[in-house]
Amino acid sequence: MYSPNMNSVPEEAAVPGTVLIPMRFVWRHGGNSVFLCGSFTQWAQLVPMLPVENCDNVFQTVYGLLPGYHQYKFCVDGQWRYDESEHHVTCEYGIVNTLHLSTDDMDVDTETFRRVVRVTDGTLTEVVPSISETDLQASRQRISAFLTNHTVYELLPESGKVVALDVDLPVKQAFHILHEQGIPMAPLCDVRRGQFVGVLSAFDFILILRELGNNASNLTEEELETHTISAWKEGKAYLNRQNDCHGRAFPRRFIHAGPNDNLNDVALKILQNEVATVPIIYSSSEDGSFPQLLHLASLTGILKCICRYFRHSASSLPILQLPICSIPVGTWAPKIGESNRQPLAMLRPSASLRSALNLLVQARVSSIPIVDDNDSLLDIYCRSDITALAKDRAYTHINLDEMTVHQALQQLGQDLYSAYELRSQRCQMCLRSDSLHKVMERLANPGVRRLVIVEAGSKRVEGIVSLSDIFKFLFG
Repeated sequence: MYSPNMNSVPEEAAVPGTVLIPMRFVWRHGGNSVFLCGSFTQWAQLVPMLPVENCDNVFQTVYGLLPGYHQYKFCVDGQWRYDESEHHVTCEYGIVNTLHLSTDDMDVDTETFRRVVRVTDGTLTEVVPSISETDLQASRQRISAFLTNHTVYELLPESGKVVALDVDLPVKQAFHILHEQGIPMAPLCDVRRGQFVGVLSAFDFILILRELGNNASNLTEEELETHTISAWKEGKAYLNRQNDCHGRAFPRRFIHAGPNDNLNDVALKILQNEVATVPIIYSSSEDGSFPQLLHLASLTGILKCICRYFRHSASSLPILQLPICSIPVGTWAPKIGESNRQPLAMLRPSASLRSALNLLVQARVSSIPIVDDNDSLLDIYCRSDITALAKDRAYTHINLDEMTVHQALQQLGQDLYSAYELRSQRCQMCLRSDSLHKVMERLANPGVRRLVIVEAGSKRVEGIVSLSDIFKFLFG
């Protein structure tokens, strides 16, 4: 077997004008020897890749590349392979991965931003890049200026559907509508007053199930039938008053925005009020009568605008080049990274559904990674998943203490030990070495509200980063 000499970085890395690019390849079947080959080696030279410590199926190397279009593939134990997760094309060399390195990437201060690799005793050690406070604030100011100069109008789709609920609807019916429409929340309209007055979300149903579950071992459809949405909201305000140490009621005011509001203000409104979406309401009259519901604005849409605007100039924003492990963003498992909030909440598949709902409420999180005994990611349970209990009226015959998280996920058509493709759509993941820009691009996709940070190969959960985490960091 060929044994590469790793006492030095490849000579190409020292050529003036090149940029050090970390190349990583995950081969789930393992391998004894992995090499990198590409157009930058004239397809004649094999660049050896080393296995990552404690991950026998993850291989990496660092190579210096000039600006331009590059093609590459991997040789695993004598067999040619390519990375299916990265962009690939078919050419005379078969299926190959591609990489386009623009001249913009050369404008970045390479001493500050590129991954510097030291080789000591045959071990690759990554030095985590950092930026100065001045560059950090400059990046934040550019993003804030962009958001301030753009309005909600840019979020409005050319066509679409927005579901609103009458406050006099029974909670049970509202429960079914959210499930059937595949939405986690809906604005509430008081038809008699001609106003939008609030929202009903999956979180409301979690509170309802917990409250009713305290009074009976099994939930009945009749119990939900007797509650209208307005009655539940009044009861929720009473519960809040009971839980308030000052004995005051604090029913939330209706959080909304207008189409002319700037994106910076809307994002701050979402963060400060700890809501997932903000209804966009328009009225042509001065008194606000006859309001029209135009859209539901979320951080996803705002982040998509940011990514689209800075996509071709990302290298000019130092903040976007940093790996997420080097910045105070997200929630991390102990001894993995800095946690700027509460500890990371995780559960086993055998945990009861009640424990999952309690954790969602008490930890004030929107999702919980479901892990095995080695803390490797199996699935994720989200607030919005509670609406699946409307299927076949499952809520009428469940016991929150007896139903496990595994069984609850099966209500979604999930099986922790099969249907990998379906689960991979729900369990969006990233690595701690991924740049902030890459994480933002992933979170800008519709339906993705958080990424689970996992260890390459083992999928051991290292942390979780959400949309709100990203915006709190960007706003400083």
